[in-house]
Amino acid sequence: MKKQLAALLFALAAATPALAAPATYTVDTTHTFPRFSYSHFGYSTQLSRFDSTSGKVVFDAAAKTGSVDIVIDAKSVNTGYATFNEHIQGEDFLDTAKYPTATFKSTKVVFKGDKPARIEGNLTLKGVTKPVTLTVTSFQSMPHPMLKKPAIGANAFTVVKRSDFGAGKYAPYVGDEVRIDIALEAIGE
Repeated sequence: MKKQLAALLFALAAATPALAAPATYTVDTTHTFPRFSYSHFGYSTQLSRFDSTSGKVVFDAAAKTGSVDIVIDAKSVNTGYATFNEHIQGEDFLDTAKYPTATFKSTKVVFKGDKPARIEGNLTLKGVTKPVTLTVTSFQSMPHPMLKKPAIGANAFTVVKRSDFGAGKYAPYVGDEVRIDIALEAIGE
């Protein structure tokens, strides 16, 4: 009788689908670029980016949970003009000599259906940490067609005031509000 019960339990366990577990993804540094835009004296909206970003994303589709941990190399700012890159890295703005990185660490991922819709977390810039919410405008989770590994990708944005982070020089002439957009791709480990 014990052998039959053990065989039955084994058969039930084998027939039960495995529960999905959280998967960890490493940020693809060649396809992840945070961009920022702001008004320049009302003449135009300037768009710049950071060329070096790293981090991890944890995603559990079944449980509808996740986390995001991003590190941006602030010295990799790219405005398209070397002199202006140096200016942005100065004390009045990013102060990269003292604060070489900016970070975003999520505190909560809010789903709508099967996809993340908002990512709440803390942005640390120039040594100041403030809560922000990233609005996710697109999300994809599927095997990478070339790498043959699980992969995810997303686009998200938030708006911050640079003066909240001690980088408000020339405001309001140079816009205090800065929109941060991130195009992110990450590959499963």
